[in-house]
Amino acid sequence: MDLVQLSKVGVSLGGKPVLRDIDFVLKPGQIMGISGLNGSGKTTLLRILSTLLRIREGSGVVLDANIDSNDVFIVRPLIGMIGHKPALIGELTLHENLLHVARLTGVEEKKVGAVLAVVGLDEASDRRADASSFGMQRRIEVAHLLLTRPRLLLLDEATSGLDSSARDLIAALTERVVGDGGGVVTVSHDQARLAESCDNTMSLTEGRLELVS
Repeated sequence: MDLVQLSKVGVSLGGKPVLRDIDFVLKPGQIMGISGLNGSGKTTLLRILSTLLRIREGSGVVLDANIDSNDVFIVRPLIGMIGHKPALIGELTLHENLLHVARLTGVEEKKVGAVLAVVGLDEASDRRADASSFGMQRRIEVAHLLLTRPRLLLLDEATSGLDSSARDLIAALTERVVGDGGGVVTVSHDQARLAESCDNTMSLTEGRLELVS
């Protein structure tokens, strides 16, 4: 069964059409890349896939939940996302941010130390998030998703500004999600990089999505 299925989806923001007639399918074990210029609608599409934005035209199902129903609250814990900016609680330490995630999702707290070591931050775990570098914050986001093991992983320019070791961590996270039978959607303006790392790529231009390869 498909992880995601969108049919003729359209979205307007502030009275301006952002997405038009979007048809999109993501299958288990698939990595789908979506390229497009800034303002083309990539982030809006990811907000739909994350169930955070309701649609006004068309229909959609994400992880068996109709995206215009209350079923989305059931599947949201199965969706992981890394956006443009790290989404951490600034006044908490890196370790406390992960403890917060573990408690909210029912993950054993003893696993926090293990994932901190995996992302190379076990010796910096007591640093406040808002006093940590961008790279450290990204690594904690990866650790968060290693804890929760999402079925659907959404990456919004997730490797931008990262060193090679941090990019390798995101690649390993992607492989883990796919290996567990989940799927990944990654968006970027860099179509060449997507072609190297994705099973299929699509291009989003003026709100319309087309298959590239």
